[in-house]
Amino acid sequence: MLMYMSNSRPETPSTPLHSVSVAGVVIREDGRVLTIRRADNGTWEPPGGVLELSEAPEDGVRREVYEETGIKVQVDRLTGVYKNTARGIVALVFRCHAEGGQEQLSEESTAVEWLTPDEVTSRMAEVYAVRVTDALLDDAPHVRAHDGRKLANR
Repeated sequence: MLMYMSNSRPETPSTPLHSVSVAGVVIREDGRVLTIRRADNGTWEPPGGVLELSEAPEDGVRREVYEETGIKVQVDRLTGVYKNTARGIVALVFRCHAEGGQEQLSEESTAVEWLTPDEVTSRMAEVYAVRVTDALLDDAPHVRAHDGRKLANR
């Protein structure tokens, strides 16, 4: 339980603070998935980032994918909710399809590639690869927790 100190009250439970991020799993007609190699740490991930306070989740996905890859997308549906328990980040992941644009690098990406599902699982860390593999499925949205490296056992 998080606690805070107040000058006028004894220790009182506080509301936990979380950050919300969004990511788009953009699937091409041939089954390949749009991915980026992040500039800050070199990891492969689906494009995404922090949701702005005034932004609807779907708008945030469209903005983040376009900023990081140059691809304009239509958001199809929510495919998963993923919580990083170590950092307090809740990620909303959406399946999308491309509507236009052209692949380009940004300050946040050093590579933009369309990967096969097998390439996704070999290049991405488990906590990001599962977001893509979940988005490729047609079942209900998945809800998962992880510690930043490994998925939590259920």
